[in-house]
Amino acid sequence: MTLSIFRMEIILLFICGNLFGQEISYDKHIQQYTSTWNSLIPRYAKIQYAGSMGMFSVGPGWNYGHNHWETDLLFGFVPRYSDQHAMATFTLKQNYLPWSISINKHFSFDPLATGLYLNTLLDKDFWVKQPERYPKNYYTFSTRIRAHIFIGQRFTFLLPKEKSWHKSLSIFYELSTCDMYLISALGNRYLKPKDYLSLSFGLKMQIL
Repeated sequence: MTLSIFRMEIILLFICGNLFGQEISYDKHIQQYTSTWNSLIPRYAKIQYAGSMGMFSVGPGWNYGHNHWETDLLFGFVPRYSDQHAMATFTLKQNYLPWSISINKHFSFDPLATGLYLNTLLDKDFWVKQPERYPKNYYTFSTRIRAHIFIGQRFTFLLPKEKSWHKSLSIFYELSTCDMYLISALGNRYLKPKDYLSLSFGLKMQIL
């Protein structure tokens, strides 16, 4: 009788230990899933004026790497002109901010913001590969996709947690140029900076 009870205790301990191990494994799986999902939630929203990505561009973004790196997804709007219809744009933008200067507990300054972005026109009148109706090598650039580089600065105001659901607001400006403009500037010395540089302004609203 005593031996049977002992065997039952061993079996129960084995079952409990197995269930406990499964529970720990399940908790780790849930934590990993939650962590992955949280990393996909946008951290901020941006609105940008000009920059060769539309008159206005808006979209979400993520910062990481101790806030030195940012990735933006921006949708822009190009208004209708006399010879064209209105168009939409999409921009994938990568920002790098090497350091930030804290002025006081409410303000900070980023003396350097730089990076690159790819912009495309969401319109069938523009193309990636030259159409067959043109002579071979008539166009050496895609009319739909442009690669840009930029440099700028940023000023940030930290908001009180008890008064706002935003963590901070940042205003910034950027000077940018694209691949086609840059090659034109290198090959045509008579061009002035205003011919190949674009000035833009923006607002970043940090949420998380």
